Amino acid sequence: MPPRHHPAGARRWPLATALLLLGSTGIAAAWILLADASGTQTSWMAVIAALDAAWLLRLARARPGLARAFAGTAATVLSIVIANFGIAAAQLARPMGVLPWESALKLGPHHAYTLASLANAPVDLAWLGAAVVIAAVTSR
Repeated sequence: MPPRHHPAGARRWPLATALLLLGSTGIAAAWILLADASGTQTSWMAVIAALDAAWLLRLARARPGLARAFAGTAATVLSIVIANFGIAAAQLARPMGVLPWESALKLGPHHAYTLASLANAPVDLAWLGAAVVIAAVTSR
């Protein structure tokens, strides 16, 4: 059987996907720690997550275009979701007397969404929206 020929761009997407998943969780962890230390949502970190996603896609040499813009935007949204879930879990952990990751295991998605929607002010939502736009533009 003759060997299959894969275009160079197709071989780069597994690396890009792995980098984006690792980068999204890493930047979300830093965001959670910063929010916990400052006592605020620190929603400006979403812009850092967007720039990080764009940089990781360039590092993986993913082909420019709509697919790369979508991947960067998806990675940024993933960072936003993980960070808001983690911030809510960390804020609940103190009064419950448990560690933040124990609180995260007990926190359901609906409760986390309710807490995040109560904690995020309009300026926070503006930062999150700006980050999604920045991710789409810088990742393409």
